[in-house]
Amino acid sequence: MDSENTQLSNQQLRSKFELLATDATEYAVFLVDLDGRLICWNVGAEHLFGYQSPEIVGQHFSRFFTPDDILTGQPEYELKTALATGRVESNRWQLRKDGSQFWCHANVTPLLDEHKQTRSFARVMHDLTENVAVKTQRERADGLAEANRNKEEFMALLSHELRSPLSPIRNALNILRQMKTNDPLIEQAGNIIDRQVGVMVKLVDDLLDISRITKGKLRLTKEPVELRVVVNNAAESARTFIDARKHEFSVSLPTASIWVEADPFRLEQIVVNLLNNAAKYTYTGGLIRLSVGQEGDEAVIRVKDNGVGIAPALLPHIFELFTQVDGSLGRSYGGLGIGLALARNLVEMHDGRLQATSAGLGTGCEFTVKLPLLHNHALPAVKTMLKPGQPAGQSLHILVVEDNVDAADSLSLLLRLHGHEVQVARTGPSAIEMAAADRPDLILLDIGLPGMDGYQVAKHLRELPDFAGVTICALTGFTPSEADRQRQHETGFNHYYIKPLSLEILLELCKTIVPASPHE
Repeated sequence: MDSENTQLSNQQLRSKFELLATDATEYAVFLVDLDGRLICWNVGAEHLFGYQSPEIVGQHFSRFFTPDDILTGQPEYELKTALATGRVESNRWQLRKDGSQFWCHANVTPLLDEHKQTRSFARVMHDLTENVAVKTQRERADGLAEANRNKEEFMALLSHELRSPLSPIRNALNILRQMKTNDPLIEQAGNIIDRQVGVMVKLVDDLLDISRITKGKLRLTKEPVELRVVVNNAAESARTFIDARKHEFSVSLPTASIWVEADPFRLEQIVVNLLNNAAKYTYTGGLIRLSVGQEGDEAVIRVKDNGVGIAPALLPHIFELFTQVDGSLGRSYGGLGIGLALARNLVEMHDGRLQATSAGLGTGCEFTVKLPLLHNHALPAVKTMLKPGQPAGQSLHILVVEDNVDAADSLSLLLRLHGHEVQVARTGPSAIEMAAADRPDLILLDIGLPGMDGYQVAKHLRELPDFAGVTICALTGFTPSEADRQRQHETGFNHYYIKPLSLEILLELCKTIVPASPHE
């Protein structure tokens, strides 16, 4: 009798179910008996799970659960909880007929007969896979954005922390060189220090440049450039490193001018990187050749060496970031694998091409830069660094504002050795007080001061009487962003220098300034 009642109840449930749920395609709906075996299901369930009704009715609904859920008893838990509480909901992975998984929201509700007795359960499901994918992508994008922000902050901090100690080192070295010692050991030690400081500065610069390029934040300032001049400057910049490795270095420049539209600083950086790479990966006493020419409508720069060469398998990847030569050959020469990647990106930003050729390990290699020629260009006027009628080398009254004791003391001592009168302030308020009491000709102002930063100090200084003509220069270990440059302009800085400031630039700066009055 009970079996007949159950069969009758199932038929009644099936009829009601088909009336209510057959056409509900957005939701998968099926009924199971008290043991969890399917009684019937709708078109939505067929679409979602991939089974036709005849092949699934009578099967246990646990076949839709993952093996892990079956082991933990999730199907039985849903029925027991629904029976005890009247409803249960869950979000979990479910299995289709083909074995694929989808993320599903399901709720299970007991169905009662006219005697308030549970005869079956209805399970209603909705596929949330797309929602989960969107959420996952959003979380991944948010995570990448956060990682990029953290990377930018780290790179800025790394730049500052590496550059700041380099300033007093370079200043101290320049002071020692002013002592005019004839001791060759001291001169040799000084040259070593100078080279290694240069290596550190270039390493930091390359790291920051490649970071800005990958984020699309590096901008070129293009102008008509005479290629021979830039290449010759690059050769002189790289010569110290090349000579230190005792290489034979030759430069071949054409007699006729070759003009390109380029950022002269970045173009020189490209050539220096290629020359440094050649010097680094060529055994001591090797040969390095630098040449400039013209092929059709292109200007061509070639850097050739007889160094360790490039393995054929590595050649297609040589311009990828952090790529290095084979460790067995290049361990003693290796760097971070940044220079060539940076050079290629900079060349491409100039609408050019950078190619590498090598016959294999031990055969040397050649790097070729090709840039579009700039035709029919007139020679530009030469810019002068000196103001009209200004004699060079006059003594200036200079205020150095720097909280790093070594950096401040070494910079002030170096300036005094070149005949300038120097005051030192450690904080922003003391700098304002000193400047107001005795107006300087030049203020070298550290941006990262404690408390009142350099921008605030500059703003206060510009508000002092008769300070419109005072030259105020920012010194910082951080590479300035566009916002920094805008703030620099708004607060009245004349120049913005990244540490360590070279002696040559500092002395040229001093030559451009006319003292307000003679200083004793």
